[in-house]
Amino acid sequence: MTPVPPWSHCFFEFLAQVWAAMSFAFVGARTTHAHAHRAPSSNLFLLYLSASSIFAPATSTRTGRLHSQRTLYSPPTCPLNRDSCPTTSGLRNFHSSSHTWKSTPQFSYHVAASYSAKGDRFNAESNLFTGGVFDPTKSSLTMEGCNKSLNKQKRPKSGQDSFFFSQVGTTKTTTFGVADGVGGWTESGIDPADFSHGLCEYMACAARSWPLLQGKTSSLHPKNLLQLGYDEVIKDESIVGGGSTACLAVAESDGNVEVANLGDSGFMHLGLNAVRHFTQPQTHAFNTPFQISKTPKRMLVQMAVFGGPTALSDPPNSSSITHHRVRHGDVLLFATDGVWDNLSTQDALSIVSRNMIETGAWVEKDGALDVGPELAKLTQATSDRKADSSSLQARLAVAVAREAKETSLNTRRDGPFAKEVQKYYPGENWHGGKPDDIAALVAVVVEDS
Repeated sequence: MTPVPPWSHCFFEFLAQVWAAMSFAFVGARTTHAHAHRAPSSNLFLLYLSASSIFAPATSTRTGRLHSQRTLYSPPTCPLNRDSCPTTSGLRNFHSSSHTWKSTPQFSYHVAASYSAKGDRFNAESNLFTGGVFDPTKSSLTMEGCNKSLNKQKRPKSGQDSFFFSQVGTTKTTTFGVADGVGGWTESGIDPADFSHGLCEYMACAARSWPLLQGKTSSLHPKNLLQLGYDEVIKDESIVGGGSTACLAVAESDGNVEVANLGDSGFMHLGLNAVRHFTQPQTHAFNTPFQISKTPKRMLVQMAVFGGPTALSDPPNSSSITHHRVRHGDVLLFATDGVWDNLSTQDALSIVSRNMIETGAWVEKDGALDVGPELAKLTQATSDRKADSSSLQARLAVAVAREAKETSLNTRRDGPFAKEVQKYYPGENWHGGKPDDIAALVAVVVEDS
């Protein structure tokens, strides 16, 4: 065997170091872009893409040690675990105006939501919402006119969970999201559903009346929209009080999507059997999510006279903000903690992927997955009628909500919430799912031909 020159060892070692550095930079760049999130708190270890929960537990438990409702008062000592790494570097600001660049692909978002109140049986047919036909020429409404048209009797029967979907003014931009009323307010004789449903209704009104709100904000970011909705809830005397988490997006036709998340509702960006992004929850402590709230005057008086803890209220601008670039065939999933406490990210990915493949929305091509040619037809994007229950987005929303509902009632299958309780409160002997209100909203991204 020919002897190896002594200098070659150093040369090969140098090449190996260069290759390792290049590989690290490449992987690091991809990881930073796809998984930007705040560092896990010492109070809550997050195990990514595993059967354990990636979302902080935030609802009821079966014993006195863990409160039956999510906490609405700030604990004596608890660090603020905020998302400190929004992925804003190198990205432009979002504005709710249609772009006409012919070289830029244009996308539409086809939305459906499925829901079920905690004590109700799951009904896929009646508990389903599908977005109406998109009409960019639709006249804007005034905020006052939109508010007057609201009818509480027509609210979806989703318990304390709510959702919304709206066109932004006369633009091709859309907005959608979910909100979850904090159940702890029931102990004060207040229905949290009034707050969460009112918040979603007012956010939809604010979006529809754009840009008549030009004097309040120069561009419609989801954080602005959350603030506008919250301001209307504060002014609405019919909403006595309450609190809610929220997760919402402003999705532009050029494929840029900005998401604001406050609390422990959450969002997943899925594409071709892969998780492109998932949100991290904002919590003050176990069972205490970030929340916007409205404290009744009588409670404020009592607190002033007798003292005691103040109701927890986080401003809308404390929301975690992330930016995303979507592609043809991507799926955006927004859901309340009734879903995330019972389904892991792998569970959600499996449900979506299975249905996308079974319908032909995703197909195998040359040994890899690709977007199927019938995606627009499956979402009923080419129809001049409102999408129905057979649309792809409806099928996905129902599949996620159904699985979350069934898991919540299964005493033998430990969901993410159960695993968190077992880890931090082993003496509770918690097993099975966690019954709760459920709301799952799905948006399927279709590139317009």
